[in-house]
Amino acid sequence: MAYNLKEQMSKPERFHPGHGLCAGCGAGIVSRAMLRALDPEDRAVVCNATSCLEVSSFQYPLTAWEDSYIHVAFENTSAVASGVESALRAMKKKGKINDNFKILAIGGDGGTYDIGFQSLSGAMERGHDFTYFCYDNEAYMNTGTQRSSATPPFASATTTPAGTQSVGKKEGKKDLTQIVVAHGSPYVAQTTLLGTFKDFHDKARKAIYTEGPTFVNVLSPCPRGWQYSAELLPEICRLAVETCVWPLYEVEEGEYRMTYIPKKKLPVERFMELQGRFAHCFKPGNEWTIEAAQKYVDERWEALLAKCR
Repeated sequence: MAYNLKEQMSKPERFHPGHGLCAGCGAGIVSRAMLRALDPEDRAVVCNATSCLEVSSFQYPLTAWEDSYIHVAFENTSAVASGVESALRAMKKKGKINDNFKILAIGGDGGTYDIGFQSLSGAMERGHDFTYFCYDNEAYMNTGTQRSSATPPFASATTTPAGTQSVGKKEGKKDLTQIVVAHGSPYVAQTTLLGTFKDFHDKARKAIYTEGPTFVNVLSPCPRGWQYSAELLPEICRLAVETCVWPLYEVEEGEYRMTYIPKKKLPVERFMELQGRFAHCFKPGNEWTIEAAQKYVDERWEALLAKCR
């Protein structure tokens, strides 16, 4: 489908301002863009895991969501989405409803990579027709910036703090996007915000309008957890892509395709230096962490390129 920015911007808002998300947070942008990918005549049921997004966008009796919205626990977002999809399919078969509903699940990395992974995996295996959007801010931000399996190496979090005896998280970042691919999902994509809005929009539409369980993983910076000024959000997203820390690609029916390759791959320190969670890596004696981070990114990038070729 041809992309027309003016046409997309003229769609009625389905995620409204006035919510309580922090300035410079990516989660609200993910929500707006996710719903903007819908055709105006289609209705949605949004299943939202416990998260920053949930507590900030639905404070009973007020809500930022125009569409039907269900707040569920960390661990069962995909299970609830599966149940909603099954119920709507049964009601349509019986002639009780005629509207077109799209089932959208959304959660942070804590409720997707970790606590909610079992229900996501189960829903993917069963083949339910819904789309899961993960806004990946790389830690448990809602409960105090504890590390998650999405936290990258050397990032300082409250449970992996940098100090005289530590350089932040020791382990690598779980590659959830490729884990979902291994489930046989018909469409899986990785994207981010703002400077790559067309990339996000195209992938969100494709995911929502592909039959079966689909998944979109969105890098979504957090100003408090990543420790940056709110106005740096678009620059951090851009650098995540240009350094290949967060590659933009999609997998359709098992076929990998890179949707953006930097003309000149930037060093990973350009991405790290804007964030307080990596400040310790730039102190004398810790230079090796930047070298190790570069090696880590390079190896994953080359492995992904090989799959896309």
